[in-house]
Formats: sequence, structure tokens, C-alpha cells
Amino acid sequence: MSPAQPALFVPHGAPTFALRPGAAGAAISAKARALSLPRAIIMISAHWDTAVPTVGFADRLETIHDFSGFPDELYALRYPATGCREAAEVVVAAIRAAGLPVATDTQRGLDHGAWVPLRLMFPEADVPVIPLSIQSHAGPEQAYLLGRALAPLLAKGFLVIASGNVTHNLRDYQLASRNGGQTPAYVRQFTDWLANRLQAHDISAVLDYRAQAPGAVQAHPSDEHLLPLFVALGAGGEQAEVQRFHAGIDDYVIAMDAYAFLPKKGG
Repeated sequence: MSPAQPALFVPHGAPTFALRPGAAGAAISAKARALSLPRAIIMISAHWDTAVPTVGFADRLETIHDFSGFPDELYALRYPATGCREAAEVVVAAIRAAGLPVATDTQRGLDHGAWVPLRLMFPEADVPVIPLSIQSHAGPEQAYLLGRALAPLLAKGFLVIASGNVTHNLRDYQLASRNGGQTPAYVRQFTDWLANRLQAHDISAVLDYRAQAPGAVQAHPSDEHLLPLFVALGAGGEQAEVQRFHAGIDDYVIAMDAYAFLPKKGG
């Protein structure tokens, strides 16, 4: 049996993160190297959004280049991940046991929110990957409940990797690019508030971030890039140890913070 695993929230930044991983890339690579080899990776990306939680069953996962206008070398990158139907069935059963609807997809590959961090964290592609979608229409509480459904799987050797960004405002990125690259104040205010509330285990405040956090609507004009964090938070379980193992800002406005949620021992 594979050793117990944490739940991780990692950044995927702009697609060029794959070419220039920088400090955030080094941090998530080091975190992966410190882990025991998982049985499988449950991969949640902000860029796979469906009506109900959907589990990927593909045997070989296509590298999806779901972006345009970037350097040619980015489109040449591949991540030769394999799936595992047996492990995917376990994920489906866990979601169903939690009383949530669940669907399956035999074709879905890995979008850049998934393969970019996976290339850095597991460059040998030697661990099966089970993609799992988010539901942006359902909000933070549903994402947290989806994570809670996955919590029992961590003890069975499943590693949860949820990929998004702690701040994500493309319009502000474009503005910052034109005005000399100033980082708006809300970026640090929001990331600091989130870190503080997570460390305090104030889950109700975190889930209500749009009403309570400074700069929340600017940090996230829409929810989808933060929803994976709620999945990871839920998967860590009640009173999980919270580790903020990287904090930084790329491209003026994209917070690249990374978190590990370690289940409470004996919990």
C-alpha cells in the first residue's frame, strides 16, 4: 500500500511558466521530490470546468495546448502521462459515497493548468494521473465538499494536486504590462489575508472570501482559478496542518503561492 499523501494547491501561472518556472517552479519541484511515491495523482485544474464533478478515465492523457499567441517552443512541449482506470473507479466511488453527482470522461487529457505543474513536479511521468473537473457555477462551498469527498483517499496513497492561482485578473495583467509593471496593492493584501485565514483554520471566512477578503473581486473577477484551492483544503480534512511553502508574484499580478494541507494524524 502506498504511503499517505497530502493535498497540494500549486500555481500554474501563465502558460510560459512551463518555460520559465523560476522560484515557484523550484518550490513545487522540491515539494514533489520530498514526497513518497503516490499510488496515483488526482489532478484538479482550474481549466477543466463541467456541470458536475467529472473523472477522467483515459489510458493515455493528451497534452492539451489550450492557449494561443505564445512562443512556438511552448506548443512543442508534451507530458506523456498515463491514466489508471482502477484508480479512477476509486475516485468515482469516493465522490458518489459523499452524496455528490459524478460523471466520467474517457477522452479528456491534461490542459495547461494540469500538465505545466506536473512536468515540473513529476518530470518522469511515472505516476498515473486521474483528472478531476471543477464546477465554477457552484462556488467555493461545493468545491470544498468535493475535496472532503476525496479526503479518505489520501490515506490510501492518492496525492491530490489542485492547480490554479491565488490571484488571477487578466485585465490587470494587461494594464500592468502597459504602465510599467506596478503590482496593484490588492494582490498582496488578498494573499496575506488568505494565508492568515488558512493558518487560523477559519474555513467559513475562506469560503466567504468574496465578501470578507480585501480586494477579493479584483483578485478574482470570477471564481474558477481559486476553486482548486478549496478542493485541496477540503481534501486535507478537518484541522489539517497548513503549510504555505511558496509565496511570490509573477507577471505583476499573478500570485504564485503554493500550499500543502497535511491531514491531522489519527484523524
